[in-house]
Amino acid sequence: MTLGLWDVALYAGALFILFITPGPVWLAVLARSLTGGAPAVLPLAMGVVVGDVLWSLLAVLGVSWIVSAYGGFMTALKLVAVVTFAGMGVLLIRHAGRSIVADSRLTRPGALAGFMAGLAAILGNPKAILFYMGVLPGFFDLGRVTPADIAVIALLSAIVPFVGNMGLALFLGRVRRLMTSPTALRRTNQAAGALLIVVAVVIAVT
Repeated sequence: MTLGLWDVALYAGALFILFITPGPVWLAVLARSLTGGAPAVLPLAMGVVVGDVLWSLLAVLGVSWIVSAYGGFMTALKLVAVVTFAGMGVLLIRHAGRSIVADSRLTRPGALAGFMAGLAAILGNPKAILFYMGVLPGFFDLGRVTPADIAVIALLSAIVPFVGNMGLALFLGRVRRLMTSPTALRRTNQAAGALLIVVAVVIAVT
């Protein structure tokens, strides 16, 4: 395996920072928790896991092929990652008080509906697409990744959102206060934006 502990930790941290940025999936977790508790959130979380793994694998395998043909491509991808994280951080801070718009398709009852909603939320989410296809390659040297490296990347892409979503379901009371408090929402977005900018700086200097 070519990935170092620092590579793994930085990528996991970036996944977590993106997760704590409030969005429609948070509201879906909240709605399902209110009606059926944590078990009702499990299908949604599993759908998100499948989507995250698919995006991470497509990014790693697709970009690895491009890197093998164009040697300077990784430098460009690293720059994309820096600019993207910094830009997302600045936008989050500037619009920290913006309310979250709920998507009724994410809150339909039933295990299959929950799973498909979670999968659709990731596969059709522009932020997820941008992160996996444009930002993920900036964390790793995809010209040297091994099957073990790919497995670690996919595993991290699955575990971080899953633990986060189920954690939200288990701590429903705190989530409800966060989602209904404009002040708490603004502070969460400001903190997440600042952390995204820090990640951009770390990527740029390493």
